[in-house]
Amino acid sequence: MRRVAAIDCGTNSIRLLIADVEQSPAGPTLTDVVREMRVVRLGQGVDATGEFAPEALVRTFAAIDEYAVLIAEHGAEAIRFVATSATRDAKNRAEFVAGVSARLGVEPEVVPGQVEAALSFAGATSVAPPEPGSNILVVDLGGGSTEFVLGNQSGPIASCSMDMGSVRLTERFWRSEQPTLETITEARVQINAVLDEAATMVDFSRVDRLVGVAGTITTLTAAALELEKYESAKIHGAEVAFEKLENAIAWILAADRESRASLGFMHPGRVDVIAAGALIYACILERLATATTGAINTATASEHDILDGIALGLAPTS
Repeated sequence: MRRVAAIDCGTNSIRLLIADVEQSPAGPTLTDVVREMRVVRLGQGVDATGEFAPEALVRTFAAIDEYAVLIAEHGAEAIRFVATSATRDAKNRAEFVAGVSARLGVEPEVVPGQVEAALSFAGATSVAPPEPGSNILVVDLGGGSTEFVLGNQSGPIASCSMDMGSVRLTERFWRSEQPTLETITEARVQINAVLDEAATMVDFSRVDRLVGVAGTITTLTAAALELEKYESAKIHGAEVAFEKLENAIAWILAADRESRASLGFMHPGRVDVIAAGALIYACILERLATATTGAINTATASEHDILDGIALGLAPTS
């Protein structure tokens, strides 16, 4: 057994998992010790400027300082820090890399989209592996990008990472403004164009089961389940009909900021970007329903995702 610390630094949030990882006949397994999440919006403005904003770096480094204390307290033997979409795009990422290295003693891995997709698939399927002869599509809807990974018992078959996420879309179309019918229509056109491109790399018609991961999807699942507060135990593994998800998404898109903020399951850091994330997920559900001629009409939410995949990569080799 080995105690490890995994950090996933995305466009909107930075998350920490400290876990005990050990090998078993079926592969490595994780036992959680600590899970933490901070919304730092590292990708603030990156889509427009191509670089990290100074205040975004300050917020992110403050969260990493907190995580360094937790890692030391719990005696993690190894640390793996993975940075994704925003860091791939930022021209001043050297400043970010230096800041992480100084605080944790490890250099962040700025992984390409294909690696991000594989890590998401490993994490999502670690507790719910595909059944024999079936294909799972894992959708990881983040702040800066969305990963699509089609796979089976042997692992990923096809994957792609698309520059389409809740923060990126919000900044392009409505920033802090309330989405209007016009801006939603314009955003839909762009989302569907991205999905057209994704479909050339991942065959949506081969999907037997849809698993969605990351905060946007788990939050929308909480809305569809009509939860009063965020309850991981009820969200993880919940299989929800498209109709219920689409009703929840329609409400989110129509609600004003105050109404979204009042939801007990809504993290304050998602209030301003959840509408964009909801619209992306709505288009994905529509695309899958069409591609499978209605055979796929439910989505399963998973609390296990790229963060778990990062930790599993630190498993002892013997």
